[in-house]
Amino acid sequence: MIGGALALVASLFLGVGDFLGGVLSRRLPLVTVLVLSQAVATVIILTRLVWEDPLPGLPGAVLWGVIGGVATAIGVSSLYAALASGTMGVIAPITALSVLVPVSAGVIGGDQLGWLLIVGIVLAILGTIMASGPEFNNRSEGHGPKPIILGLVSAVGFGFANVSVAWGSAFNVTSTLVVNSLTVLLLYGVAAVALRQAPIARGKELVGVVAIGILGISAQLCWAIASTTGDLSVVGVLASLYPVVTVLLGWWFLKERLMRIQIVGVVVVFVGVALIAVTTSS
Repeated sequence: MIGGALALVASLFLGVGDFLGGVLSRRLPLVTVLVLSQAVATVIILTRLVWEDPLPGLPGAVLWGVIGGVATAIGVSSLYAALASGTMGVIAPITALSVLVPVSAGVIGGDQLGWLLIVGIVLAILGTIMASGPEFNNRSEGHGPKPIILGLVSAVGFGFANVSVAWGSAFNVTSTLVVNSLTVLLLYGVAAVALRQAPIARGKELVGVVAIGILGISAQLCWAIASTTGDLSVVGVLASLYPVVTVLLGWWFLKERLMRIQIVGVVVVFVGVALIAVTTSS
């Protein structure tokens, strides 16, 4: 029960953070949003070292923290780039496919699954095709295949990141999150140097970037704890519902409009994810 609630809170935080990341990446260089938000997240997570011993289970936590950090860097950077250049109402549901990675890991780990799993997977994939299909043929600004491809890459990255954090948290929650966060920050820093871009933001944009960092690390902490208190397949599904929040925020604040088949596709994606949740919790 606690694990499920924390996973849902993680989804809320991630959904809002992703929306802000997509919006700010339209105004600021992507690497600026990534570096500054991750720096804030890293400072916050380092405070956990004050009250939790990082040494127990350190080797396992470091291993999965590094793997999860690489996956997180790929997932977040791909997502923000996709949201900044594409339609949020289409891109966000695609990232819900990340649920297939922890579900697969849960199956390998022995989680029991019901017969609805296949139906859920088929619907999730079918809905993704329906929502993204029209984008491939639309060559106007903000459309086309690039945002869709970036969304799919993001889904894979987030899926592996969630599994890595979950497995690392079994050794040590704090050490896993600290190593994960430092790895992400290092990769973003290297990217900033390579691109010769100084990560600078001011005023409301700086406040927004700081909020992304706080929301992101809070979501990751909720997910890490949730993964240790419930079945990986169940909390993995609940933690993957964040695209719903991003879609709603894009519709409300950006006034995004989708074609009818795209709206149906978005609904089908979420129905598929819901069926997977029912299956993995039965």
